[in-house]
Amino acid sequence: MLLRPFSLIDIDPIASHNDKRKLIEEIVTDSRRTLSSRMTSVPRGAGLKGYEMRYSALNLVRNAFSGHRAWPVAWRKAAPQASYDVVIIGGGGHGLATAYYLARNHGITNVAVLEKGWIGGGNTGRNTTIVRSNYLLDTNARFYEHSLKLWEGLTQELNFNLMVSQRGVLNLAHTPGQLESYARRGNAMRLNGIDAELLSRDQVAAMVPRLDCSDRARFPVLGGLLQPRGGTVRHDAVAWGFARAADQRGVDIIEGCEVTAIRRNERGVVGLETSRGAVQAKQIGIAVAGNSSRVAAMADLHLPIESHVLQAMVSEPIKPVLDQVVTSGATHFYISQSDKGELVFGGDLDGYNSYAQRGNLPIIEHVIASALEMFPSFAQLRLMRTWGGIMDMTMDGSPIIAKTPVPGLYFNGGWCYGGFKATPASGWVFAETIANDAPHALNEAFTLERFATGDVLDERGAGPAPWLH
Repeated sequence: MLLRPFSLIDIDPIASHNDKRKLIEEIVTDSRRTLSSRMTSVPRGAGLKGYEMRYSALNLVRNAFSGHRAWPVAWRKAAPQASYDVVIIGGGGHGLATAYYLARNHGITNVAVLEKGWIGGGNTGRNTTIVRSNYLLDTNARFYEHSLKLWEGLTQELNFNLMVSQRGVLNLAHTPGQLESYARRGNAMRLNGIDAELLSRDQVAAMVPRLDCSDRARFPVLGGLLQPRGGTVRHDAVAWGFARAADQRGVDIIEGCEVTAIRRNERGVVGLETSRGAVQAKQIGIAVAGNSSRVAAMADLHLPIESHVLQAMVSEPIKPVLDQVVTSGATHFYISQSDKGELVFGGDLDGYNSYAQRGNLPIIEHVIASALEMFPSFAQLRLMRTWGGIMDMTMDGSPIIAKTPVPGLYFNGGWCYGGFKATPASGWVFAETIANDAPHALNEAFTLERFATGDVLDERGAGPAPWLH
């Protein structure tokens, strides 16, 4: 602990209020002085292990007396070293989770995470925060269920409030055929030990009273598939929590460090060129989402991936009116309410290839039109802001987490719409793939080679076009 032990024993029970406050201020001043001297002595790459202050109610009270100025930094502003055992390109949720699990599960701590911008500045901070495991195919279901189980204990493990809210994810059925397909998916989920409930129209209407379930609805609601354990997680907190936990285990997190080249020889990768100098590396992992094709091309690796823009938006904050995450496959629309009261909307891709983190007005109009058809009472709300993320879309809608043909180079990407909810499981299996130079059982089917062999994982059965998934 950075602060010296503190308890009610330190304070004379008959002392005056001013005397008590003076003693507490002395404790805090002493603790800040100790913290400052220890922080300057922490060697590069050592993290804060042994010095970190846990977040707790007691430490919150302690730090309140110093105006919260005695907290240590969440993670160090590390500078690149000359060499590392493993370098992860990409400081989003997937890259940070990989670095954390490399250190936690495999004891590999000579690791750097290189981020060209700031931590969580990409898709991790630009999504609609939904987590779920309601998949049909066994491979996908087991992977995302592992992720959901990790989410359920991650706040305690990382000692960082991720604001996990298992409020339920409800998929609406608008046609008899869609309701039948949801019954099939629900049965498949239950066979894999995943919670699923098929609801009637009356049950949906009772659960979501503001949803138009009348006979006059343009998209009539016939029922829905509910996963009660699904919900939302605060996306920024995920990046910060993993960054802090990885740093405490000795990982170097280097922001403002853009990779400009991947160096390789006949035996595989040997290092990288960055905007902050050259770095040698025995192994390199790519986890850069929508920029996957760009970075992989630096190693002469061509991916079956297209980059598309996906927009999201929020309304002005209002009192709680929506307790679940509600999605509609027919209109490709999804909505939830944030802890601040904002309604969070999402929908279709913008329909063209792009590396820009912004979109166009027609998709916003399309999403809002879908919202008002199903929730007419939201018509008077004002739209507060919109944003875009770059989706790395594979040809079958499932991710790639695998070794590449280049020895020492590993790839994590192709997440389409589902990247955020996969964050902890993605880091878990990618770390094992790098540490053992072999896949985990949960990602052994997520190979690059499947696009050559035809052993694809097409969850929707929509065909080989990325925008269909």
